[in-house]
Amino acid sequence: MTEKEVIIQVKNVCKDFSLGKTVVSALKNVSLEIYAGEYISIMGPSGSGKSTLFNMIGALDTPTGGEVTVAGVNITKLSSRELAYFRGNHIGYIFQTYNLLPAYSALFNVALPMIFSGKSVEESMARAEVVLGQVGLTHRLTHLPDELSGGQQQRVAIARALTNNPRILLADEPTGNLDLHTGEDIIKILKQLSVEHGVTVITATHDYKMLANSDRIVWVNSGQIEKIQKAGEIDIKIGSIQDTEEANKKLYQ
Repeated sequence: MTEKEVIIQVKNVCKDFSLGKTVVSALKNVSLEIYAGEYISIMGPSGSGKSTLFNMIGALDTPTGGEVTVAGVNITKLSSRELAYFRGNHIGYIFQTYNLLPAYSALFNVALPMIFSGKSVEESMARAEVVLGQVGLTHRLTHLPDELSGGQQQRVAIARALTNNPRILLADEPTGNLDLHTGEDIIKILKQLSVEHGVTVITATHDYKMLANSDRIVWVNSGQIEKIQKAGEIDIKIGSIQDTEEANKKLYQ
């Protein structure tokens, strides 16, 4: 059996924030391994440390203690400039707000970051057309954001995140502003990227719909990982979620 490649390793990570004279520990000695091509959902209530862990994994923040290794690089030892370069070449980001420029077409919104990074306009536009095709928007290339639905705007944002062929895709509440049906479409796209293209997808979410497609769910509470489960170990329903073991106990009582 082929050993899985560990693409992200979080080792004994702590993160403290100073609020006046008070020190708040957002993460407390957290360790986690994520494998290449996995679809991971990070779950937890507000203030649990979920977003802080997400930011550590995505090289958006640095720990107070411990190490984070991404694609073989210890990112805790990189300078700010090196971190920015690393993010631009290895990681794609999708956020709850689409952050599209209203005056530009879907095609140009996707191409613009590549142009800023030094690629030619022709190369950038060609690549933008390819990734927009990957998310099913070939017929919407010239449309402005306000001519697109919320789901289509999120697809543009996903396409923009794919322009650098990232091995890792981080999605922060990607379905938070979408209705049930549209949210499910976005989840299918993310799962497809994981299964068909080997992209490691990591989401920070409150959306239980995302859990059924996850390979593993990381539950965070009070700055620590409470438990890690496979999707098959929990009973997922719209509006509720229970551990399968607990659900089975109730069923036979």
